Amino acid sequence: MPARTGRPPKISRADIVSAANRILDAEGTQGLTMRRLAREVGTTAMALYHHVRDKDELLRLLLDEYAAKVAIPELRTEDPVERVVAAATAMREAVAGYPWIVEVLRADDLLSLRALWYPETIIDGLVHAGLTPEDAADAYRIIWHYTAGEISARVAATRRREDDRPTYRSQVFVDLDPEDLPRLAALGERWEELTARDTYDKGLRAIVRGLLVGHV
Repeated sequence: MPARTGRPPKISRADIVSAANRILDAEGTQGLTMRRLAREVGTTAMALYHHVRDKDELLRLLLDEYAAKVAIPELRTEDPVERVVAAATAMREAVAGYPWIVEVLRADDLLSLRALWYPETIIDGLVHAGLTPEDAADAYRIIWHYTAGEISARVAATRRREDDRPTYRSQVFVDLDPEDLPRLAALGERWEELTARDTYDKGLRAIVRGLLVGHV
């Protein structure tokens, strides 16, 4: 087949965003490079730089585009602890289906201004519950790391369970010696079921209560 000549096809920012989202969904942030994106939209990397300066600017654009679609929830309680729990739960729900967003945010650099509602609301609730602003910021970071870690672990476990083969862990737990590991052996046959349960709310509330000991 002869090589294509002439100018590359015109592309729009919408084309770039759509193609980048496809790559991120399939390959994560490691798979998203300007060259890879150029191939996806059928143009050259140089042509992309007319629309976005670099990968970081592209990721910020994608974060803003996604955040604009997410409705800010209406919190129906004035109780500061419940507001913290509700805002953290909403934060988790907003990004749970998009592992690449969690990956980007965990790097602690890029963000969407619209998404700052979540830390603002959580920190405000913690301050009203008795923490200093500085301690509330620390507490928010603890809540965020718990949330991001829980999402990442759940995504990895879900992908593993999609494979029909028995997991190595399930095989090990079925054969545990009750004399050496009595508690785990008693739970062995149910371990897969138990570890698949959604315990986010239980863990979140325990963390918030622990952070507010002596304040509420």
